[in-house]
Amino acid sequence: MGRDVDAVPARFADGVDVGRLQWEAPKLVFRGATRRVFEGEALKGIVAEGADLLLAGGERFTLGAVQAERWAKAIANPPGRLDKLGVKPGMRVAILDLDDPDFAVELATRATLASMFSEIDMLIMGADSPEQLDRLPDVIPMLAERGALWIVSLKGRLLRIRDVEVMAAAKAHGLVDNKVCAFSDARTALRFTRRR
Repeated sequence: MGRDVDAVPARFADGVDVGRLQWEAPKLVFRGATRRVFEGEALKGIVAEGADLLLAGGERFTLGAVQAERWAKAIANPPGRLDKLGVKPGMRVAILDLDDPDFAVELATRATLASMFSEIDMLIMGADSPEQLDRLPDVIPMLAERGALWIVSLKGRLLRIRDVEVMAAAKAHGLVDNKVCAFSDARTALRFTRRR
């Protein structure tokens, strides 16, 4: 859901620069001669002005008219967690081994929480150890034919299992990874589907 482009001409109050511009909600990061991070108030009122993305403080990033408009819209209306996960109204979704009551409440506003673990459109499973990944052979049959499995794990300093270990375990059971997103400040999520 993020955006990323290289060789972006930028204008700041203290001069001009060229660098990489990245958007991953809630931060806009410019990496040129100096790294600059914009978030919160700095992004309020962001607009596309011609070929430029214009921030509230006057900072300008030249992206071209079409891209500037797309970036402004994406930054002004960042996707929520359910959007990032691809949860659509009416989906049958289940949560397994993930202790996050707030997420369960959030999920119930958009999807049907599955009480029976079969033909699930999306399964969101917590896994912070190899032992939890050992459940994959039992979990995969719960998914509908085109169902998705999100494996949610701790990240950063709290990390107990690396993404490569999660991917290897899932691939060993015929799944392919096709998306990653930040689930929360402390957790990351990897999406898997059956190999076609």
